[in-house]
Amino acid sequence: MLSAPTGAGKTTIARRLIEREPDFVFSVSATTRAPRAGEQQGVDYEFVNEPTFREMIERGELAEWARVHDRWYGTPIRNLSEAAERGQFALLDIDVQGASQIRHRIPDAILVFIMPPSLDVWIDRLRARGTEDADEVQRRLRSALDELACIDEFDFVVVNADLEASVDQVGEIARGQVNGRGPVGVQERVAALRAGVAALLDAPD
Repeated sequence: MLSAPTGAGKTTIARRLIEREPDFVFSVSATTRAPRAGEQQGVDYEFVNEPTFREMIERGELAEWARVHDRWYGTPIRNLSEAAERGQFALLDIDVQGASQIRHRIPDAILVFIMPPSLDVWIDRLRARGTEDADEVQRRLRSALDELACIDEFDFVVVNADLEASVDQVGEIARGQVNGRGPVGVQERVAALRAGVAALLDAPD
């Protein structure tokens, strides 16, 4: 299960790992948000309206769900069971709220937190996406403060400085080939990122 602040690269890592390794499959999340340019139904997300999403919760069809940035996101249980039946690793791209629920419902799940290498790189990635306006970026940065504070709840931490190296790391973690939780100085990196985000949010427009 991959989680990260917006723009850290978790979705890119998941997509690249699936391209490279046939025993990994992406678990397509359900969401109430509108599709972005180029996104396809059933490929990037299962796009549903809010009443449908609530029905999925009531019927027990979701392994986890959360409201993030005023939209609902959730993981259909069928994605996990079908991957297991095929002998594949199911990759989940979820937020920290969802990761906590997965930990409760699926105790043997492996939770991996993806971190950007620095504040400057992170902000550059966010701006390069071009999918959020300035207000949305600010809102996501505020959420990131809370997300970074939850890093101790994860089994492993990967600093996404280089895409291919990060993909290798996630694959090795899933196969049980990694010793240790993450790079030295993780807590210092987290503190620096949180301080930098807080300073950006406090800066005048």
